[in-house]
Amino acid sequence: MPTDVLRTAELDYTLPRELIATRPVEPRDTARMLVLRRGDESIEHAHVRDLDRYLKPGDALVFNTTAVLPARLVGRKVPSRGRVEGLFLRELQRGRWRTMLSANGRLKPGDRIQLLDPAGRPSEHCLTLVSSQDGTWQVHLPGAATASAVLQEVGQTPLPPYIRRSRGDDSVSDSLDRKWYSTVYADARQRRSVAAPTAGLHFTAALLAKIEGSGVHRVDVTLDIGPPTFRPITAPTVAEHVMHAERYTVPAEAVRALADRRGRTLAVGTTVVRLLESLPAPLPQRSVDDGLLGGETDLMIVPGHRFRHVDGMLTNFHLPRSTLLALVAAMVGLDRIKAVYAEAIRHRYRFYSYGDAMLVLP
Repeated sequence: MPTDVLRTAELDYTLPRELIATRPVEPRDTARMLVLRRGDESIEHAHVRDLDRYLKPGDALVFNTTAVLPARLVGRKVPSRGRVEGLFLRELQRGRWRTMLSANGRLKPGDRIQLLDPAGRPSEHCLTLVSSQDGTWQVHLPGAATASAVLQEVGQTPLPPYIRRSRGDDSVSDSLDRKWYSTVYADARQRRSVAAPTAGLHFTAALLAKIEGSGVHRVDVTLDIGPPTFRPITAPTVAEHVMHAERYTVPAEAVRALADRRGRTLAVGTTVVRLLESLPAPLPQRSVDDGLLGGETDLMIVPGHRFRHVDGMLTNFHLPRSTLLALVAAMVGLDRIKAVYAEAIRHRYRFYSYGDAMLVLP
């Protein structure tokens, strides 16, 4: 279906509330995995720990090694003590941040917000609102501390709001969520994302070792995930939705591995799919002078997209009316993905960030 006539309502479905996963399974690789083969449209039911059975020597399995910032902010207005919640987006310069903030009352330039630590205690850090733009706030934070240092002290795990809502009285400490909401292969030097590459949450060190020992080539890339990736499409048609740009880097060895691939290229997560499909085709045999390919991508993959670099993917079950669901529909087919999701619901798969997985094969 051409993008310009794809109605957002076509990406809708109904999910029983109890199928929203509010915590991951343990161990991680015991999560269930629906295996879909595009060639014959067959479905198998397995577990992530079985992943190596579906891979072949020479395949490339591509991971997003980004790490998650403790980017969720909770604070109180000074002096009214009204609650404010939000998300750190990026550090513009020392003491200047770009944030998303919300409060029960109106926020305005000059407002001061005292940040609370994960235990709910007041911290010494106080934000002053400077200006708003496109639904975000530029804020000033006095002092010489970097954003990373401040967030380690007062930031919380940026879980999707639907997980917090669905938990109800099931309280989980932020320290536990910080552990759960991170891949075992996350590179702390790449701690710039405000959301996790959730397909990667299913991997354990033992599963990675088993896969690499089977002749599958592991390839690491990085895409810094921002909140717009997961923002629902609110426009009547998908073509009217605006994707915001996200930064990516591909090391020289990854470029060479992908250019010289002998088998299939399988992406771990939709962020990897977007990154790889943003690269030139054919891939350069040599990387650029600084040893990597890098840039920004605002690519939105929808039905009708012709995949150039990706043959399949491991992914989670995504929210309705999301660009992530549109991406999976682009690979599988819109009608087919609706039928697959209905099958997953019948079999009581767990959905969304802490949920089960789907493996899409050629």
